[in-house]
Amino acid sequence: MTSQDYYLPTSYRPDRIPDQPASQARSLYQKFSCTRLPWGSTQDVIPASLLEFLTPEAMRRHEQRAKEKAEQIANGTYKPTPFDGIDLHQRYDHESLTMAMLSFKSQFWLLIGPVGKVWFFLGIFLVLSGYLFDLAHKGGGWFELLLSYFDMFLILILPPALMWMAGHFVSSYFPKFWFKPSHGPLWKLSRRTGLATLYDYKKFKKTGVIGEVSAPFYEFDAYIHTSPDRQGAPLNVLYLMHRYRDIRIKVGALLSADQPHNEVLALWDLLQNYMDTSRPLPDTPALEEYRAQDPVTAEHDRKTGRNPRYWIDMDDEAFKAKCREMAAKIDSIDTFSRPSVMTGHVEYSD
Repeated sequence: MTSQDYYLPTSYRPDRIPDQPASQARSLYQKFSCTRLPWGSTQDVIPASLLEFLTPEAMRRHEQRAKEKAEQIANGTYKPTPFDGIDLHQRYDHESLTMAMLSFKSQFWLLIGPVGKVWFFLGIFLVLSGYLFDLAHKGGGWFELLLSYFDMFLILILPPALMWMAGHFVSSYFPKFWFKPSHGPLWKLSRRTGLATLYDYKKFKKTGVIGEVSAPFYEFDAYIHTSPDRQGAPLNVLYLMHRYRDIRIKVGALLSADQPHNEVLALWDLLQNYMDTSRPLPDTPALEEYRAQDPVTAEHDRKTGRNPRYWIDMDDEAFKAKCREMAAKIDSIDTFSRPSVMTGHVEYSD
């Protein structure tokens, strides 16, 4: 299949950005809490958490499991798991980057165990510290003093212990009970169409229909939204905000909010590179198996002689070295010194 047949005419290319109307003025809150990022002049960078998400070792395990599953299906010995055939509504391939979350019920059972575990050990520390302090300064029998801490035990240790055990037990042995995907995705960036889509669930309970609103990728600007956490440290989250309508896509959900500032800048470069059909897909472990299915990427790899198993056959030390090289590139990223190519097509009102 040729590029002309595969990509829609609306697909994104920096050399085909049309002239557009002047942007709408932002609110005062957006001006003071959000920083707009320039378009274009991207670097080949990948945020650390996305680069390390799928290691070569994990890729080889997935490959081996897929091979064993295929063999079992062929000889009739495969036993379906509770997760077979379930659509998680999440994709990261040659066609789209689609973000979805598990249902609230699933998130609850996945979180209750780790939260209970942390609370349990914190409770033990507080109770033990208080007991030893009172034992050293108040005197008296150790057993009688221990009994006086029974109420603290009931509040600080017993509940989190039960949470920890319940979370572990349910998530480990009752997958059919706790595991449930969401009704659909949150947002999608389509490389084939060049569209960014936000899904709306406000009327879903009444109508059973998921609303969606789409616009060309080039009509969105990237903003870093900065807000303090409870300790006052800055949290940086990347948003794509439509220039003319109230469409806000929280793409920063791909990273945790406590990521370093430059990691968020690297994510913006990655998204632009992913959507740009004049260039191959970003060379990441997670996208390696899809490179041959994207025409521009397949042609690039054929001309350059790229090993189709470049990442999956990489040893641990080589992968760690690649991660260090990427971290150095991200540390010196030049985002704010770049001219924005979009200023040649849009007059910004602020």
